[in-house]
Amino acid sequence: MSEVAQLQLIALSIVGFGILILLFIRATFVRVTGFVFIVLGLFSLMSLAVPQLASLPPAEEKVDLASIKTPTDIAAIGQTVFFSKGQCALCHSIGPSESARCPDLKGIGAKLSKDFLYESLTDPQAFVYQDYRHGGVPKEYPATMPRIDKDPIGLSKNEILAVIAFLQQMSGEPISVSLSDLEIPGQTPKAPVKAAESALVAKARTH
Repeated sequence: MSEVAQLQLIALSIVGFGILILLFIRATFVRVTGFVFIVLGLFSLMSLAVPQLASLPPAEEKVDLASIKTPTDIAAIGQTVFFSKGQCALCHSIGPSESARCPDLKGIGAKLSKDFLYESLTDPQAFVYQDYRHGGVPKEYPATMPRIDKDPIGLSKNEILAVIAFLQQMSGEPISVSLSDLEIPGQTPKAPVKAAESALVAKARTH
């Protein structure tokens, strides 16, 4: 017999014994007080029947650069991060889902560039959408997406790039995250490129 079952049996015995005692007591105050304790005991019994689940912090994923040979390896790490430390699957889905609270990410890697995705994940308020649904002057429609490079999620740059590679792979697009984009411990990290800046560079190169 499990420990929870033993506690439930003890609580049930106490409640039953208390009811028997109340049947032979004539004093109203004692009977009311005993009834209150019995009700509290029943609530305690019900709480013990609820399965207890331990709330553990997300597992720490380590990106082993030595094991990465191809962009597909980066996407494989991104898949693990997506469903574990990144906690992306708590709100998003890959494909239609009735339980998803946020946009479906299937195909997002084909719609948005790597730099735009990176900026959206690390600075969600960089672009504030306009809400035209109510007519008149449009209202600002700030993003509800939290920064995932800060607490409580706190993904590293390599982990974020791995998630982007996974989203691109799931969209059927060539993975544009390369090994040279990843930070190597001991080296000075490159400053992330702003999506707006990358767009200006691309525009300048066309002239």
